[in-house]
Amino acid sequence: MIKPSFLAGLLLCVASCAQADTLTVAVAANMQYAFEELQVGFKKETGHDLKPVYNSSGKFAAQIMNGAPFDVFLSADMEYPEKLHLQGYADTPPKVYAYGALVLWTMNDLDLGNWQRVLAGPTVRKIAIANPKTAPYGRETLRALAHLSLEQSLAPKLVYGESIAQTNQYIHSKSADAGFTAKSVVLAPEMKGQGKWIDLPRSAYQPIAQGAIILKHGQATSPQAAQRFLDFLSSARARAALERYGYLLP
Repeated sequence: MIKPSFLAGLLLCVASCAQADTLTVAVAANMQYAFEELQVGFKKETGHDLKPVYNSSGKFAAQIMNGAPFDVFLSADMEYPEKLHLQGYADTPPKVYAYGALVLWTMNDLDLGNWQRVLAGPTVRKIAIANPKTAPYGRETLRALAHLSLEQSLAPKLVYGESIAQTNQYIHSKSADAGFTAKSVVLAPEMKGQGKWIDLPRSAYQPIAQGAIILKHGQATSPQAAQRFLDFLSSARARAALERYGYLLP
């Protein structure tokens, strides 16, 4: 004979599973490793699944304007999500979920203690950065180089990845001698002990405010799950994960 308590629990489980949604999330490439932790944590807390797609923020903005069915957008800056909100692709404005930091990363045996001199010297022929036209981390890298009076001397050596992910491939494969990337990448467990890196001086750039926004598609198809994910980004579990990957918190 089935106990009433077991039956009640079973019905509760069925109801919960039936209400579980899968959100398709456009994730800026710098967030790839940290997002994997967020994905697991959100599933444990809510039962909802997250399906990430990774690319540069600029490319995502263009895709969303062309009808791409993303529910939530985790951008690498605030500019793109604010633009989407102003143009009617989201009902509510974005919120800052993290501030990103820049590092110089190399798989070669370079003296990063004198990195500015080394990058300008003959040992380094190619330096990878993300495309500043579509990737906020690339845009901030150029600002940092300009602040440090390195922009002109290093310009002939720069090679551009379409996103931080492609930039990382250039660095990791040694197609570039060194490159500028997100701190979250070099702190990922997958990258532990691989190459050498150094923080860029904080005085050279502003920490990169990264915005999260619920898009029209998410509002129409899974509004409760989308809002729960946005709220989750401010939770203790999510903030701890973001800190582990070198992000500063709002």
